[in-house]
Amino acid sequence: MMAGALMVGLGALVGILASFSGLGGGFLLVPILLFSGFNAQKAVGTSFLSILIISISALIAHNKLSNVDWRLGLLLGVGGIVGAQIGARLVETVPTDVFKKIFAVILLGLAIYLFVKK
Repeated sequence: MMAGALMVGLGALVGILASFSGLGGGFLLVPILLFSGFNAQKAVGTSFLSILIISISALIAHNKLSNVDWRLGLLLGVGGIVGAQIGARLVETVPTDVFKKIFAVILLGLAIYLFVKK
């Protein structure tokens, strides 16, 4: 397990990147937690707690800059509530080694999409 000060520093870095990109910090935190020895389920759950805190802070900052469409965000959030419940139960059925491969494919697909998108 990593030291507390290192985790705070890592959280700050993830907060900057998540608030800047809008991708959320899970794409950074989950691999780091997996590398640190967490199983897939614990890495995902822990990531969501930290992302909740980071997201609230980012929302406040982006709202001050008038960069929030509240109606659309709330509609997406309502759908996300349903999807999150399904996803949390699905990850329980996937072994960590399989999860790592699925996660890697998702990240690779996202990277390719962003690289070739004009």
